[in-house]
Amino acid sequence: MGVTILQQFPMLENRTGPQTIDFLTKRVVALGAIQCGQFLVDCDTYMSTPSLGPQRTVHVMHNSEQPASVFSLLESSGKTIPLVADGLFDLLMLKMTPIYTKKQTKVESKGPRFELADFCIKLGSVTISQNFKGVLVEVEYRPCVVPATCWDLLREFLQGFLGSCVPSMPPQYLQPRMNEIYQPMDTIQQYLEHFSMYRKASGVLQFN
Repeated sequence: MGVTILQQFPMLENRTGPQTIDFLTKRVVALGAIQCGQFLVDCDTYMSTPSLGPQRTVHVMHNSEQPASVFSLLESSGKTIPLVADGLFDLLMLKMTPIYTKKQTKVESKGPRFELADFCIKLGSVTISQNFKGVLVEVEYRPCVVPATCWDLLREFLQGFLGSCVPSMPPQYLQPRMNEIYQPMDTIQQYLEHFSMYRKASGVLQFN
């Protein structure tokens, strides 16, 4: 597990989602990357019932890179509490339906996964309830675990196939954590930020 940067790729009006993924795939392959299967990151959101008092939201997320783990993020009173559990957590949430209600707005990012030397590249089609919403590009630099020491390298690598859409600053979530050891939950937090933006852009209610 190295440092991962998640980047939204701007959509062009005359290009569909599959066409965008194909366009990026050709660019990645031209760099020498080899496709190594598929990947999936998903998010289900639950909202607490009024009987619990102040509203709480639980985001339950999965990442195919960590198939044995379930990532949970509890949002309450403006704070987010992260939790990493095993697969039984999904069953626990099913048993808590009298307390937490699942919202029918499942968000997924899935697509081809590539490897190029020390880099892992994922081109994800984002869907909400099976409706295409955009493209997220994930790049992981495996030899490094401290974002500050490899951000410039990651940015340069991203610019190599994404062009000028790559910002000069790290993702907002990572900025106060640049000198900390990178963890799988940091990738999940980045996905949740982007998923939340796609939901808002789609007019899907947020429960924060």
